[in-house]
Amino acid sequence: MNRKLKNSELDRKSVDEFLSAKKTPIIVVLDNIRSLNNIGSVFRTADAFLVEAVYLCGICAQPPNKEITKTALGATESVTWEYFEDTLIAVEQLKSLGYTIASIEQAERAVMLDDFAPEPNAKLAVIFGNEVKGVQQKVVNASDIVLEIPQIGTKHSFNIAVSAGIVLWDVYAKMKALR
Repeated sequence: MNRKLKNSELDRKSVDEFLSAKKTPIIVVLDNIRSLNNIGSVFRTADAFLVEAVYLCGICAQPPNKEITKTALGATESVTWEYFEDTLIAVEQLKSLGYTIASIEQAERAVMLDDFAPEPNAKLAVIFGNEVKGVQQKVVNASDIVLEIPQIGTKHSFNIAVSAGIVLWDVYAKMKALR
């Protein structure tokens, strides 16, 4: 029988330990996300994988916000974040800092996520787009690569929070294997 662990047994980092910990070299960029619950969920997932930061762009709401906080469960206190009025400004900044820019989108010549192999010591920015319109075309154009999550059912998209969970887990696992 497997006994479920109590929260006190999970050996989780404190906020101070998280802030001083070596981060996974990933920055999450949210391009005009409408849903406050999606934003909060992304913060929570970013915390789980020790990502460097979340960049909120365009119409994205920003912490402190009751709805974001409710879903993030405190991750807005641990995960560094910045706001950019225009996603392209965030992309330009990240490029200047040596990040590979990856839009998560369905596009011509997209690389399937399961075929993607990050370079050793790479720094990666992953961009997730609006719930209806996806990543803006001008942002896709500015990206170094487009990654697509393989889907084999009848639907053609995932919720943004689900997409972030899939992509961050996959990239985290691949980067961890390179260490």
